[in-house]
Amino acid sequence: MNTKLHSTILIGMALCFSIGSNAQKTVISGTVVDAQTNEPIPFANIAFLGAKVGTTSNIEGYYRIETYYASDSMGVSVVGYKPEFRKVKIDREQTFHFLMEPISVGLEEVVISAKEKVYENPAHPILRNILKNKKINDREKLEAYQYETYNKVQFDLNNITEEFTNRKIFKSFDFIFDHIDSTDQKTALPIFMTESLSDFYYRQKPKAEKEVIKATKVSGFENESVSQFLGDMYQNVNVYDNNIQVFGKSFVSPISDAGMFFYRYYLMDSAYVGNKWCYNIMFKPKRKQELTFDGEFWVNDTTYAIKSIEAEIAKDANINFISQLRVKQQYDEVETEVWMLSKDELIIDFNVVKSQMGIYGRKFTSYKNFVINNAKDDKFYSGVENVVLNKDIYGKDEAFWVKARHDSLSTDQKEIYSMITKLKKVPQFRTYVDIITLLVSGYYVKGNFEYGPYSSIISSNPVEGFRLRLGGRTSNDFSKRLMLEAYGAYGFKDKEFKYRGGFQYFLTKQPRQLLTVHYSKDVEQLGQSINAFDQDNLFSSFLRTNPNNKLTMNQQLKASLEREWFYGFSNRIQFTNKRLSPLGALKYEKFSEDNGGLVEVKEINSSEVSFKTRFAYKEKYVSGEFERVSLGTKYPILTVDFSLGIKGALKSNFEYQRLILGYQHWLSFGPLGYVEYRFEGGKTWGDLPYPLLFIHQGNETYFYDDMAFNTMSFFEFISDEYVSGAASWHLEGLFFNRVPLLRKLKWREVAGVKGVIGDLGDGNRDELLIPLNSNALKKPFAETSVGIENILKFLRVDAIWRLTYLENPSITKFGARVSMELNF
Repeated sequence: MNTKLHSTILIGMALCFSIGSNAQKTVISGTVVDAQTNEPIPFANIAFLGAKVGTTSNIEGYYRIETYYASDSMGVSVVGYKPEFRKVKIDREQTFHFLMEPISVGLEEVVISAKEKVYENPAHPILRNILKNKKINDREKLEAYQYETYNKVQFDLNNITEEFTNRKIFKSFDFIFDHIDSTDQKTALPIFMTESLSDFYYRQKPKAEKEVIKATKVSGFENESVSQFLGDMYQNVNVYDNNIQVFGKSFVSPISDAGMFFYRYYLMDSAYVGNKWCYNIMFKPKRKQELTFDGEFWVNDTTYAIKSIEAEIAKDANINFISQLRVKQQYDEVETEVWMLSKDELIIDFNVVKSQMGIYGRKFTSYKNFVINNAKDDKFYSGVENVVLNKDIYGKDEAFWVKARHDSLSTDQKEIYSMITKLKKVPQFRTYVDIITLLVSGYYVKGNFEYGPYSSIISSNPVEGFRLRLGGRTSNDFSKRLMLEAYGAYGFKDKEFKYRGGFQYFLTKQPRQLLTVHYSKDVEQLGQSINAFDQDNLFSSFLRTNPNNKLTMNQQLKASLEREWFYGFSNRIQFTNKRLSPLGALKYEKFSEDNGGLVEVKEINSSEVSFKTRFAYKEKYVSGEFERVSLGTKYPILTVDFSLGIKGALKSNFEYQRLILGYQHWLSFGPLGYVEYRFEGGKTWGDLPYPLLFIHQGNETYFYDDMAFNTMSFFEFISDEYVSGAASWHLEGLFFNRVPLLRKLKWREVAGVKGVIGDLGDGNRDELLIPLNSNALKKPFAETSVGIENILKFLRVDAIWRLTYLENPSITKFGARVSMELNF
């Protein structure tokens, strides 16, 4: 029996070997290209006729088939082109290049004359019809609309490894890893979950928007600023816009008016989507590293409204820390020829280093209960806030959310809220949070107090010598309305004690009314911009181009009340008394009225009341309890600052008026980058010593200062009236992206120019002698720069040329400056 079995096996193996050795593969390879443009055609179907063997061409139009089961004929088919066929020699390796002839898709834009056939990519006439009907299909064209929106936002830690979960630091709260999700290709741990429900209202003329947040549920904390951003107003991606803003970057929309310059379009299919006949068009970037998308959309064949779109930023796009960003949108015709966004999904994968642990964010938004062209009255839109929080938005029970949600939560999502609550109670977790806070904010939080900032604990300058500073402020655990702050500092060379103390108190948070009072006695550098490092910053001590020996002792009382009427519009009234004394090489001297000789002025005392108005239409903020960060606005920012000097108030010696006007703006030019520019003008009335005039802001460090003149020294130019301007053009890699080797570095070009012109009257010259080497601006001062930013993702290097006032041999005609900035 065994002998027969062995014989059978051997005979079978021999037969298989014989068949395998005699049979040969048929190998076919080649390309599929457009016969008119010679452009590659991706995703063309290539198959042997009568056999179930085939493939599709890749993005470059290339294909390859290897098979034992070939037939003697093969063909290529793709939507929008005539099919092509070839005879095949079986059991051989052959190459076939297919030149595909386009066919008309039956659209009126495709014109074929009797004399001459005019070729056109079949996707292009569809795209032109989309552009032609953009304004009609964009919801912004409606007289009014309203809807209910449900937002669900989730953040996960992704790329989590087993080695990471086994670290000792997680021992006390390793229960969090019970919630790891591995269903979405990447291992992810949910860490944050939030939901919101709101009603949104829009009116075209006069244009007005309003959103009422009805309910919010946030894992871990309640914050009104965060709640506002959970609504719909601040999270819109409108595919009908020519450029789509993503983290400050301007991406070209797939249906931009200039789309054909940036994208290749392919008509892939046509079919019913729901009850609408639609075309399916795929789009691909034409060039590498441009801020473009890769994806597809379905468009209705009669209204040319987008039915759905799925777009992902190009994998090699010049953007930092984002390895994936995908947008999915679905539109429905809610009334005849009225298309509204019904579902919106945004997925973002943040990674500082690719393939390492990062943050995976998902936002799902659903819209329903549409009301079209039924505008609310003027009274409804008359409030100062366009985002309104209902008083009872927090604390809704689960029964409410089950009914309110447009989409149910997964099991993992339901458990996030309880997990975060449990995690916050673990002491060791709080310690790790405090360490991260220290690194980010500069303060170490311990109970009711925050110690810091750590960057100012140790510093040095020629006047004070080695300087030690200790201080801090109360934390949010102490109060969310009152913050006390103080520090003390000591210079071991001048043996002087310096200090500051004060408080901030919110009278109300909605609207924002903040009372601030401080009293201080400390050294400062006059003529230094607000953007520069503080005088006692560790970096400022050692990275200087000149010795910091012209300092001023400023003993100052400051009290202010700020009122924000609505987001972006605020007023501030402030009283300031300051007593200025020169230190180091700086001297205050004036001519004596008695004998004409020089007399020393030991102190300058001034008191003033100032009124400041700031208007930044639709400015957005992310706020903590006391501090907040502006996310900017696409509209100009205007400031008016008027000060009135009061002689005799707290022994003030001067009576004067000062006016400063400011204008700044940010303009996006899509793929050409963006331009930031600003203008400022100021004037004083009354005779004043130069410390109370306009000391134009210089820079004597190796760090680039965007708010200062980087080739100007401190005290070099002083004015009592002036006009200044600055502009910088950020090209976002416009040229570097086209150089094969350089584009791998993802460097970005930047160029800028700054200038100022002013005057100094004789009355102000006589009040106090201006310092040696200081000048009035008899002609404009100007400097220009070119630079590279995004070096290693956080460094910027600028080369700066001074254009005027080149006669003085001690000035800086050319300099290189470095700065650090984290940008997407």
